[in-house]
Amino acid sequence: MRDFVTTPETGPAPAAAPAPDAAPDAAPTETPEAAPAGATGAAAGPSTPASRSRRGAPRTYDFRRPTKLSREHVRVMQIAQENFARQATTILTTFLRAGARLELVGIEQFSYDDYIGLLPNPSFISTFTMEPLAGKGMLAFPLDIAMAMVDHMLGGSGNAAQPNRPMTGMETSITNHLLERLFEEFARSLQPITEIQPVLVGREYNPQLAQAAAGSDTVMVATFEMAVGAREGEATVVLPFSSFAQSLNNAASPQLSEQALRKRARAREALAARLNLVPVDVSVRFAPLTVSSSDLLSLAVDDVLLLRHPRDSPLEVTTNDVTFAYAIASNHRRRLAASIVPTPHAPHAAKDSA
Repeated sequence: MRDFVTTPETGPAPAAAPAPDAAPDAAPTETPEAAPAGATGAAAGPSTPASRSRRGAPRTYDFRRPTKLSREHVRVMQIAQENFARQATTILTTFLRAGARLELVGIEQFSYDDYIGLLPNPSFISTFTMEPLAGKGMLAFPLDIAMAMVDHMLGGSGNAAQPNRPMTGMETSITNHLLERLFEEFARSLQPITEIQPVLVGREYNPQLAQAAAGSDTVMVATFEMAVGAREGEATVVLPFSSFAQSLNNAASPQLSEQALRKRARAREALAARLNLVPVDVSVRFAPLTVSSSDLLSLAVDDVLLLRHPRDSPLEVTTNDVTFAYAIASNHRRRLAASIVPTPHAPHAAKDSA
């Protein structure tokens, strides 16, 4: 008789043992093993160790380049870029007469040098200006997808092997028309943030030669999953953060309620009223005098300094070394005073003040 080793199971109770008169050499009936308790929930749920490691994988933080792109900025840009992706999908499908897709993956901050280092060589790179904003933007995606686009627009299937070379003049003209249409939709998607007028200004295939920003400049990189026919790749749109910083701050700030606006108005009025009561040191002085350092160090009691201030010239009324009025020496109720006079060479009536 063969011996069988059994192991404890946490699933349902094992089947009943065979009758004693069963044949000794009969093979035992195999039953599927029950899964350990909780296995179904762990397999079906999203919190498997692999998925947790992907979501929570540590990332390098460069303290020399602090994060400038806040969550509010990302939220505002994400809405705009998702709108662009939807419209771009429609445009690509219409122009190419083939299945196309552009889907936003995420928005991140990079230095321009770090971003360029991630692009494959060669890539299809288009730079554009963004009047009235300063700086340049950049659109990049795989070169084989760009060549497949040309194939589709010329009536081909796009499935053949595509050349790995810069585009000819004819191919460039064909793609320029498509890119200009994409840039129009890109500007329209950014209208809730700021108004721009993208204009295509350059084409490059080597990422190291694409000069859209300085190497240390902070850029916002929107990453898209791109598919044209059977070809898939990654497309990126790069924008200079400094050009969009103020617009992003304005778009990310929440709209204030009427009560909050009234509260701010009252605070502004109270601040203005208190500013009118702030004491300020005021001086009435003669025209400044210039002396040598030796004369200054040799001053002694009973020495006389010639002020060289003309007798008919008014004195300067200043605060914090800023002259804001002119006056002449006077008295008021047995006190020395200054009487404000018109600014020299200004034909205004005299206005006296004690």
